[in-house]
Amino acid sequence: MIFALAAQPVHATTSCRADAMIVFDGSGSMGEIGLEFPRPRIADARDAMARAMPRIEQFRQIGLLIYGPGPRDGCSNVDLRFAPTANAARQIITEVDQLHPGGMTPLTTSVQAAAEALNYRTRPATVVLVTDGNETCGGRPCALADALQAGARDLTIHVVGFKVRFDFFSWDNPEQGAAGQDTVAKCLAEKTGGTYSSTETVDELVAALNDTLGCALIGRLDQRKF
Repeated sequence: MIFALAAQPVHATTSCRADAMIVFDGSGSMGEIGLEFPRPRIADARDAMARAMPRIEQFRQIGLLIYGPGPRDGCSNVDLRFAPTANAARQIITEVDQLHPGGMTPLTTSVQAAAEALNYRTRPATVVLVTDGNETCGGRPCALADALQAGARDLTIHVVGFKVRFDFFSWDNPEQGAAGQDTVAKCLAEKTGGTYSSTETVDELVAALNDTLGCALIGRLDQRKF
C-alpha cells in the first residue's frame, strides 16, 4: 500500500485536497416534469447531494455557487452562496433543498465567478460544475477554459452532466458545435485536465461527486479500517 501512495502524481494529490467550488444548476429545467422526467431533476439532485456531501466534507473545504433562480433577468442570477469552508455539507444540503429552480443557464459566467472565488491565479483550485444542459446565455465555455488555464496556478474543472439532453435549437449557445452531442460545458473539463461524467441516476450522480470531490484512494484506505 505504501507503493500505491508513492505512485500518485503530485497533481492528483493537490487536487484531492485543494479548495473546491460546486457550481450547481438551479435553472428552470431542473424543475421540469414531463413524460421523460416524471420526477424533476432537482429532486434527484437533492438526494444525491444529501448522500455524497457528508463524506466529501472530510477531505476538503467546499464552497457553493448556484445559477438560475433569482430576482434579476434569467441570465444574471449567478449567486455565490459561500466561499470554501470546512464542514460544508450541511450548508450545501440546506441551500440545495431550499432552491426553487428558475432562470437560464449562464455556465460561462458562473464558472468564471467560481474560479475567482477560489483565487485560482495564486492557489490550487478545483471547480465541479453540476449541470443538466448547455450554455443558454451567450457565453463561450471553451474560450473561458483557455483563458482560465492561461492564468491559473493549478486549476481543474470537472463537469458532471445530469440527465443532459442535447438541444439542437439552442439559440444562445455560440459554441454548441464544439460539443457534438454533449453539453458544450465538456470543453471546460477537457481543457483543464478534468473529467466529464454523464449521469442519469441518483447513484451515478453520487459516484461522480465522490470521484471529483472526494479522495478516492484515501476513501479506500479509510474503509479498510472497519
